[in-house]
Amino acid sequence: MRRERALFLLLLLLHLHHHICASKEEQEHGCPPSSCGKITNISYPFRLEGDPEKCGNKRYEVGCENNVTVLYLHSAKYHVQAINYKNYTVRVVDPALQLHNCSSLPLRSLSRSNFSDTYSYYSNGSYQAGLDSGINGESLIFEHIVFLSCNHSVRENGKYVKTEEYVKWDSKGYAYAVVGDLKAEDIEVGCDIKLVAPTSLRSFNNHSYTSMHSSLAYGFQISWLQLACQTHNFCSDGFCYFNFASQKLDCK
Repeated sequence: MRRERALFLLLLLLHLHHHICASKEEQEHGCPPSSCGKITNISYPFRLEGDPEKCGNKRYEVGCENNVTVLYLHSAKYHVQAINYKNYTVRVVDPALQLHNCSSLPLRSLSRSNFSDTYSYYSNGSYQAGLDSGINGESLIFEHIVFLSCNHSVRENGKYVKTEEYVKWDSKGYAYAVVGDLKAEDIEVGCDIKLVAPTSLRSFNNHSYTSMHSSLAYGFQISWLQLACQTHNFCSDGFCYFNFASQKLDCK
């Protein structure tokens, strides 16, 4: 009799455990995808504002404004261009950028320094700038375009691309854009950084401002890698990262 009771209790506990796990799974992944405009696959960890409370993660809530999916990052609004659930990235663009208007610029600067995973593997933000545990440039999923204003012409530096036909910061000065991170020695005397903007479009002509601008209008990717690693309880004894070769989470 005792054995039967023990067996019954064991089966009951297993059933309850399965029910709890299934309920959590349903809450996180069982909701049908929401849609807004061209983004038709809004699902966990994302949720659309107004979705049932059980759907998605509140930290990854997006809105729908004028049939455009919007995401808030560091209190600034961005338009969502695509969500990739295979590599845990979302591509966004500053709403002020217009593809065929090279005079249009992002409303604000944004760079790797805005993301805590730049300095430590243990990011306290919802989004990361990389898909690796390292803080080296190889893990970065976007690169910078830096806008500068100079009080003199910079002809001898091939990195500096003139933007004055479209963008000019000072009526008496010279305006340039540079692709990539600028080290202290790269900043010419008499030049000031005016804006830093990210892009994830790698294949563009970094000696052409119109090409640079098109890459900005393409947008930039950010990652929810750390949430994915935590959700799958992946790599408890090491660093979790996205392996581009296998297209899966990996551990090192």
